Amino acid sequence: MVASIIDGKAVAQTIRQEIAAETAKLKAETGKVPGLAVVLVGSRPDSETYVRSKRKGCEEVGIRSFGSDLPEDVSEEELLKVVSDYNEDPDVHGILVQLPLPKHINEQRVLDAISLEKDVDGFHPSNIGRLAMRGREPLFVSCTPKGCLELLDRSGVQISGKRAVVVGRSNIVGMPAALLLQRRDATVSVVHSRTPNAQEICAQADIVIAAVGKAEMLTGDWIKPGAAVIDVGTNAVEDASKKRGYRYLALAPKGGRPESP
Repeated sequence: MVASIIDGKAVAQTIRQEIAAETAKLKAETGKVPGLAVVLVGSRPDSETYVRSKRKGCEEVGIRSFGSDLPEDVSEEELLKVVSDYNEDPDVHGILVQLPLPKHINEQRVLDAISLEKDVDGFHPSNIGRLAMRGREPLFVSCTPKGCLELLDRSGVQISGKRAVVVGRSNIVGMPAALLLQRRDATVSVVHSRTPNAQEICAQADIVIAAVGKAEMLTGDWIKPGAAVIDVGTNAVEDASKKRGYRYLALAPKGGRPESP
């Protein structure tokens, strides 16, 4: 069976055009411009890449971008003050704190400090709790998991009644993705580093979402013919030919994150 590529970049471009039109309409009708604050701590290469992408995405769709790039050794209290200031800023409508944070900072305390109404990453416990409950809707859903389902929907992949496997159980991608699939009536399994028969489980899936921080973990013999695969894992691997000494590897180029610009 010849595989067909789900072109995440093409889907992302379509979504950005839709958002740009909505943003322009909002500005024309109300005079308001959406504002997004992105907070980066430290200089992790992957985090810097994601933040650049988010800020570029804001520029492309007409969203006002606010940024705070803080040093690795910033104190937790200093970071909380930055979040508090954005909470109080009426021009900021959404706040993203790039994860992971340095080990000396209590990540959950920082996420809890973000105003629920500005938690556009959907990481606040109240948003996650609502996502897990039937009949309750979160104010916001994590961008990457939502983007995975957007890719499936826009590619005509049926979710209801299908067997789905999520590889990875992070709070950022894996668990929210599993909850979203479950809300869409898929039968969902989550496999992780402690799953002894991960390959066997994946081979039974109609839908596989790979959200694991390990390059080249999934290979073709893990996937049954006809299955839809969304890979959102991006890993830095050593590459002496690159000036920075590494390159980014995504197992399925074009295959993920249409809503994380």
